[in-house]
Amino acid sequence: MAATQIIHASTIAIDGRAVMLLGPSGAGKSDLALRLIDRGAVLVSDDYTQLAPSGALLIARAPSTIAGKIEVRGLGIIALPHVADVAVALAVYLRPAVDRMPERQTERFLDIPIRTLTLDPFPPSAPLVIEHALRHDLP
Repeated sequence: MAATQIIHASTIAIDGRAVMLLGPSGAGKSDLALRLIDRGAVLVSDDYTQLAPSGALLIARAPSTIAGKIEVRGLGIIALPHVADVAVALAVYLRPAVDRMPERQTERFLDIPIRTLTLDPFPPSAPLVIEHALRHDLP
């Protein structure tokens, strides 16, 4: 059986490609995921994501105990439509200060290289930056 790993990340799918939002508690993972979902993304997992290799792909899904649930601060935990077993295309580290013109970065998750970027999650443009990074393969 292939090795799996659970990481502290909220994950959404955009056009069938998973984007992992990584950061500590309070970094804005669920908030940014909700804004992306409002723009047409689909929930994969909130707060924790299970990863598994599949050939050259890294597959994301929710642990069964939290599948289809997301925490909305000030409201609580709500149910949303969700998808499972989505190939990861991008890992986004959420931090308040980011480089204006970053070099392209990758990181290995379960020995599979995944493109990464660092993003401040709170500006209104944050969802657009993620969508453009997927669409234009930047940076």
